[in-house]
Amino acid sequence: MALKTMDRQLRYFLCIADLGSVSKAAGQLDQTQSGLSRQLAMLEASLGAQLFTRTGRGVELTPAGARLQARLQPAFHDIDRAVDEIRAESGAGRGTLRLATVHTASYYFTADVVARFVGRHPQVNLSLLGRSSPEVVELVASGRADLGFVYDVAVDLATLATRPLFLEEMALITRHDDPPAGPEMTDRDGGLRLVGFPPHYALRRMLHSAGLPASYVAEAETVDAMLRLVASGLGRCILPGRIPDTLLAEYGLAKHPLSNPALRRWLVVIARADRLLPAPARHFLDCALAVARELNAGDRTEAARERRP
Repeated sequence: MALKTMDRQLRYFLCIADLGSVSKAAGQLDQTQSGLSRQLAMLEASLGAQLFTRTGRGVELTPAGARLQARLQPAFHDIDRAVDEIRAESGAGRGTLRLATVHTASYYFTADVVARFVGRHPQVNLSLLGRSSPEVVELVASGRADLGFVYDVAVDLATLATRPLFLEEMALITRHDDPPAGPEMTDRDGGLRLVGFPPHYALRRMLHSAGLPASYVAEAETVDAMLRLVASGLGRCILPGRIPDTLLAEYGLAKHPLSNPALRRWLVVIARADRLLPAPARHFLDCALAVARELNAGDRTEAARERRP
């Protein structure tokens, strides 16, 4: 067995042992339960010993597993501490992180992730690139950005690794004195007069694919420019429902949920599949996944509240 594979399986074993559950360990390691079980079975086969017994509440160490845990934990602790010390001395906690992100996410997600990351890693120089979805994909694919926040509909390259962050729903943005005309959010003539992103943007393509009856009266490449045009009365726009109400209030605007059709899309984080992430990018990814988990937990809480009689 390759040393790299053995190292990974031993660390998986320690995580299962610490948590007393394969399912809990799978969640913490971002693995599927079946995949983690296979790795454990391969480790047991290579050692010729059973390491756990199953109980009604999880797993317990066998005598062989307990001996292995007792030897491994201090050894891996010393290894990890030595690696962290060398990285700190060599400046691995510093450097530059290049992040490409779609414009819309910077108003409600990217900013939260950046704030958390900078608070924990103040010595890392962060380069933030706001672009359209196709441009984010191109920046990451070409190596000019380490990570990218983008909508899944724009990612179709086999060279990119993709991790889902959260599902977001679109909302109709109007002036406060211009409420939507009905449940379908259309104007009196049955269509929508929209201010939109240019045609190559993922949101514009999604609206077209959904068959939304709309005519575009203006195009803008930034959210601020779009909101100014809507505030002037030129038309309406469709943006993620997570756009902060405080931002819309600055322009005298309000948002309304879309239900016919309902428009949803996943925000994902992408990286080159053929390259190891540098240390700053790994730390930033951890922050992004943590913030996304908090958003998803909030969504589940809100959904449960709405289902209550």
